[in-house]
Amino acid sequence: MTVLACTCNRTQPIDAQALQAALRTPVVLHHALCRREAASFQRAARHGDELIVACTQEQRLFTELAAATEGVPPPDVRPIRFVNVRETGGWSRDAQRATPKMAALLAAARLPEPEPVPTVRYTSQGRLLIVGPLEQAAALADRLSDVWQVTLLGTGGALPQAHQHPVLAGRVHALRGWLGDFTLQWVDDNPIALDLCTRCNACVQACPEGAIGLDYQVDLNVCRAHRDCVRVCEAPGAIDFTRSPEVQQATFDAVLDLRSEPAFTQHALPQGYVHLPPTLDAEQRLQRLWALRDLVGTFDKPKFFRYQPRLCAHARNERVGCQACVDVCSASAIRSDAQHNRIVVEPHLCVGCGACSTVCPSGALTFAYPDAAYQGRAIKTLLDTYRAAGGRDAVLLLHSQGAGQRLVQDWGRAARLDAALHGVPARVIPWALWHTASTGLELWLSAIAYGASQVVLLLTDEEAPQYRDALQAQLAQAQAVLSGLGYSGQHMHLVQARDARDLAALDATIRTLPPAQGVAVAATYAVLADKRATLELALQHLIDHAPARPADDTIALPSEGAALGTVQVDPERCTLCMSCVGACPAGALQDNPAAPQLRFIEKNCVQCGLCVRTCPEQAVVLQPRLWLHTQRREPRVLHEQPPFHCIRCGKPFGTLKGVETMLARLAAHPMFQGAAAERLKMCGDCRVIDIHTHADVRITDL
Repeated sequence: MTVLACTCNRTQPIDAQALQAALRTPVVLHHALCRREAASFQRAARHGDELIVACTQEQRLFTELAAATEGVPPPDVRPIRFVNVRETGGWSRDAQRATPKMAALLAAARLPEPEPVPTVRYTSQGRLLIVGPLEQAAALADRLSDVWQVTLLGTGGALPQAHQHPVLAGRVHALRGWLGDFTLQWVDDNPIALDLCTRCNACVQACPEGAIGLDYQVDLNVCRAHRDCVRVCEAPGAIDFTRSPEVQQATFDAVLDLRSEPAFTQHALPQGYVHLPPTLDAEQRLQRLWALRDLVGTFDKPKFFRYQPRLCAHARNERVGCQACVDVCSASAIRSDAQHNRIVVEPHLCVGCGACSTVCPSGALTFAYPDAAYQGRAIKTLLDTYRAAGGRDAVLLLHSQGAGQRLVQDWGRAARLDAALHGVPARVIPWALWHTASTGLELWLSAIAYGASQVVLLLTDEEAPQYRDALQAQLAQAQAVLSGLGYSGQHMHLVQARDARDLAALDATIRTLPPAQGVAVAATYAVLADKRATLELALQHLIDHAPARPADDTIALPSEGAALGTVQVDPERCTLCMSCVGACPAGALQDNPAAPQLRFIEKNCVQCGLCVRTCPEQAVVLQPRLWLHTQRREPRVLHEQPPFHCIRCGKPFGTLKGVETMLARLAAHPMFQGAAAERLKMCGDCRVIDIHTHADVRITDL
């Protein structure tokens, strides 16, 4: 492998020898690689070895140059990877100390690409629905008709006289779907049928109340039933006041909505739905319309999630427990299916934010592309290389590949020109995620276990509001664990910046962040596909190297977003009916076949609350916490009772508390009096024998 580094006209210091020692691979230093030294790039590109270029600004130029150079392997055989070390550190005020970070970013670029995942396909045949005022809708239809087959649904205004595009009349009843599969239902409740109307305007002139406009619809609140319009429309026959309103339906591939209020209320709108309200400026309108022109054809995207119903803690016996994923989804892609004890995720609506996997306590939902194992390898590589190169107190700055990455680049460029800005500090390692919400508790704590001092999540305006709340709750869980284990300082941070307007505040916040205490020995484990297994590995490493432990080995956790904890059982209420055992999706609550006992494995508990909602005696309460005792992995008895012995044969059956409760509740029931009441105290065999030994057997005794 070869690394080509460039000082960008000597505007950033790069220690090639130190990088070469840290990476154990040749690092060739240049000062104008994209200009007079471009031949050096061509020579390096001809070799079959892996090639990394420490520049992203001229990525397009280098890619085109490689394609035009004879002997360069094609990208699918030997891709050339590009890494930004300039804005992320080379242009900061402490760029001289940024070598460990540069080494870390270059080392992470050597990792293989994530494993491919199944794809989700959209097929758009070019059927576009435009909803809105007719003049605007018709004008846009003319500009888009070279790409789309346009249908209009008017919300007032005037129709053009020429029949250029199909026009639907009525009120929108429902609109659902996604690119290639939108279903529109509308109520056609107007006397004028637009498919028959010739737009001769005779009805407009004849109406004495002026109830008919140039949209050729009758305002029934103004109409006084003179029916002059019907008389003058005799030949076309387009007006019929006796026609009953009916709901009609049609399908479209995309929707352009010109109304002020969108048809969809979720933060992440469905692919293929473009909202163009009047409040947008010219640049925003052009951007959205231009994107719409590219939505005809066949498109594939990764299936971003994996769902394992057997792990899901959403529902049991039609009782709903955890619904964190349903609540946090900004695309309305997840719905409850309590009847089948599961959730349903619509992959065509999923936008790949990963927030559902972050808040999922059981690991039933996981982010698939890239998956947790890949992100774990990347984070471990970053921190191991940074530490080996002499770096200290690393801050892992997680941001999105979209607005977050643009913000980091703007930050670095602004610091180059503005003396008041520091730039990305040398100890801050930016790492781009598909979406900021796609990592969670197990990866953040793993980052600390791998040697990071802090983890910072950078949010922008592209994240849904509920993401901030969910991420803040998860960060609070992680911080409570670290503080409870005696690690001093604030390890988990959430920072929000809209765009370049907030660069000064972002710069000041990150620059003044005091280091927090990390682990004395970095972890060596690998992040696993199983979320709970990875979380256990991270917790165990942090516990093993904890500076201090609570006297009672218990760390209280915030109740919001808790995925760890115990359950408390009221012995006065509990009858050991074991309803909670049947409802527990994680195997945390267990019975004992050999004795009337309710047992509990705390490590398995996901705090979903199904046991609380299922218990008929309301005897169960959740308690979020991290118990440090080794017994958290082993079954322990929460409640037990002596068995009730059959009054006839002495065999144990049921529990004393359960039988006593049953007798108390049935004491006044007419079917359980006298001998029948005594039979309730017998085992099943003795009950049958007792019934058949009495001559006065009645059907009610059976």
